[in-house]
Amino acid sequence: MRPSLRLLPVLGLLVAGCAINPVSGRPQVVLVSSDQEQELGREQEEVVEQEIGLVDHGSEAWVRAIGKRLAEQSPRQDVSYRFAVVDMPEPNAFALPGGPVYVSRGLLSFVNSEDELAGVIAHEIGHVAARHAVSRVSLAAPFVLLAAIPGAIVGTVSQTLGAVVAAPGALAGGLALSSYSRGQELEADKIGMEMVAKAGWDPAALAGILHAIERSADLERGKPRRQHLFDSHPATPARIAQVEKVAPGLTRAPARPIAGSRSAVFGKLNGLLVGDDPAVGVFEGSTFLHPTLGFAMQFPDGWKTQNRPTAVLAADPEGKGEIFSLLQLVTESADPMAGVRKDELHDDLMKQLREERIHGLPAQRLVTQVKGHAFDMTWIAHQKHVYRIVSVCPQDLFPARKAQLATAGASFRPLTDADVARIREARLRVRQAQGESATALAKRLASAWNGDELAVANGLESGATTLAAGRPVKVPLREAYRAP
Repeated sequence: MRPSLRLLPVLGLLVAGCAINPVSGRPQVVLVSSDQEQELGREQEEVVEQEIGLVDHGSEAWVRAIGKRLAEQSPRQDVSYRFAVVDMPEPNAFALPGGPVYVSRGLLSFVNSEDELAGVIAHEIGHVAARHAVSRVSLAAPFVLLAAIPGAIVGTVSQTLGAVVAAPGALAGGLALSSYSRGQELEADKIGMEMVAKAGWDPAALAGILHAIERSADLERGKPRRQHLFDSHPATPARIAQVEKVAPGLTRAPARPIAGSRSAVFGKLNGLLVGDDPAVGVFEGSTFLHPTLGFAMQFPDGWKTQNRPTAVLAADPEGKGEIFSLLQLVTESADPMAGVRKDELHDDLMKQLREERIHGLPAQRLVTQVKGHAFDMTWIAHQKHVYRIVSVCPQDLFPARKAQLATAGASFRPLTDADVARIREARLRVRQAQGESATALAKRLASAWNGDELAVANGLESGATTLAAGRPVKVPLREAYRAP
């Protein structure tokens, strides 16, 4: 868990101007200069690293090598293209202004050929080349602040604290993952396919991975899910139809692939984490376990939970955003008062603090009501870190919710060996089929994916599809958690 972030300074970059689009060759009204575009990209790179995190698995070197070859074919060469794998379990890819391009580890788990991955990366380069991200600044900037609703509530206690609480939502509500228009998607596909062909890969492969991830989204319908590729990159029949129309007319340059066979591709992906990463905390029901920082805590049963690198949030689904508990790391210290001082509580609230010990840990607690909301707030020190737990509800509901809101702060405790022993993680492993269906294989190997999910990720039409004996298959297997 990393210290909280600040909101992105997007509004300060809105400077109107006109330029020639490097792809279309036509005049384009832009809101930022090329230098400002790259500065914005560098700022958001820092946010991505802190808010989402980067993967250290080995596959990222493969991604960078593909990206470097593709970038050499980009119609825009005045930016510095950079490539990384983000620690997102969902299949996603996105580009920031000025060159940074990311694919998620969740997307990598769907890759069955290097041509497919090249198509995804080239599509994101296409967005950068056509300055699509820049054109979204004016649209995204006003909405960045919508993520500050919980922060506005907490800001009644401390202006500093309100800004800190608001920050974890800034990326999800801001520029990096906001949607492109249908026209921009089609243009990025076309630019990307041209780059893919010039770099020596098959441009038609893009249709295959688009279809696979769309099928994955269909399997998830009706289930709770988080950010998905098609939340920001809508999969439409028009996109796939364009690939099928344009790709056959492109001349593919001769070039040696980096990973040319299915086995070589799977070798690049072997050991890739699938699903949530226990190293940054994991939920077991409503209990949150963090093996790296060595603590556990309980959120109210039935609440919706989310774990992000900068915060752990639980919210009452019926509370319309006003009933929630939030855990964040405040500072490094063995004294909880160091966290209180950093949050700069209003003077009258400082007098209401009371010293406590929670499961043997030193803590400071504040229960108060301010401007229509009730707060149960705890600062607790553990292993030379101070954590802040904020639970909030409307003031008129506090008598009925008092015990529930106290749950989170009072439950914070050191992690035990028994806690760690029950943590499991899913790692992508390569196994051989035995002339069975994908569903039967998933059952035989106790896969974390069911048969249909396994079929989609391996490019098969259904879980009932029979796999030839000896065919390599990607399968996520549950293993005991191993500390990094």
